[in-house]
Amino acid sequence: MTAVDLPQATIAPVTELDALESESIHVFREVAAEFERPVILFSGGKDSIVMLHLARKAFAPAGVPFSLLHVDTGHNFSEVLDYRDATVDALGLRLEVARVEDYLADGRLRERSDGTRNPLQTIPLLDAINAHRFDAVFGGGRRDEERARAKERIFSLRDEFGQWDPRNQRPELWSLYNGKHKPGEHVRVFPLSNWTELDVWSYIAREGIALPSIYYAHERDVFERDGMLLAVGPYSQPREGEQVTRRVVRYRTVGDMSCTGAVASTASSPAEVVVEVAASELTERGATRADDRVSEAAMEDRKREGYF
Repeated sequence: MTAVDLPQATIAPVTELDALESESIHVFREVAAEFERPVILFSGGKDSIVMLHLARKAFAPAGVPFSLLHVDTGHNFSEVLDYRDATVDALGLRLEVARVEDYLADGRLRERSDGTRNPLQTIPLLDAINAHRFDAVFGGGRRDEERARAKERIFSLRDEFGQWDPRNQRPELWSLYNGKHKPGEHVRVFPLSNWTELDVWSYIAREGIALPSIYYAHERDVFERDGMLLAVGPYSQPREGEQVTRRVVRYRTVGDMSCTGAVASTASSPAEVVVEVAASELTERGATRADDRVSEAAMEDRKREGYF
C-alpha cells in the first residue's frame, strides 16, 4: 500500500458546545488542583444541574470530589427540591443546606416587607462558607444574564468578609487562572461564565440531561404582577384586583417562589425550548426575576455584599 492509498482519518469538527464544555471541564480540574475545600452551589436549577453534569465529566470514572451547598430560602418550588434530593441520593453526594428559615427563627434575619427571601441568602451563604472552610465556591452565574455578572471573572476573589472588590480581580489572559488567596478569603468560580441561556439549553438537549418538570410546559394557576406571571402558592398570593387564571406556562429560571415568574409557553422538550429561547429578546432574569428589578444596581449591590 502506497502513501496515497492510506485511509484518511475522519476528524469531527469542534463545535461551540464542545469548546464551552472543554473550557468548563478545565476550570473544574484547575480548581481541584489549586484548592483544598471546593464546594458546588447546587439548587436543583438548570444551571447548577449542568454544572454538576460537567463536574461529573471532568472526573469520570471517579466521582465528583466536591460536596454540594444549597442556601434554602424556604420558599422554593417543591419540584426543584425533590429533584435536588433525588440527585444527591442517586449520586451519593454530600449536601450541605444553609436555611434562611433558621436565621429568621432566631432573629439573625428579619422578613422583608415584600416577602421576598432571595436577598436574605447572603448571610447564610457566607456563614456556611466560613463554617466549612470552603476556599473555592462554584456558582452557575453566566455573563449573559445581566450587567453585574457580565464583568465577572471566572475566578472571582472575595475578601475575608465574602465581598467583591473590582480592584482586587485578576486578569485571565490565555485562560490562566490565579487562585491564590489569603487565609479567610475565598474564590467564587463560574465555569459557565461564557455560556448563554441558548448554549445551556442546547447542551441539555445534546446530553439528554434530566431537569425538574417545572422547566417545561405545564398548567398552573397564575396571576399577573408587574408584567410577570407569578404562581399561586403558599408564599405567593394575588393582591386585590389581581385575577387568577389557569395558564400553560414554564419557568426559565427558578428561585424564591415569591419573586420568580413563569412565561407562557407550550415548549415541552429541550429541543422546543431551544427554539423558544433563540427567538427571545429578553434575558431569563430580566423577564422573570422580580428581585433583580428593585433597582438598576440591585444585583451589583448584592454581588458586593457576597450574594454571588
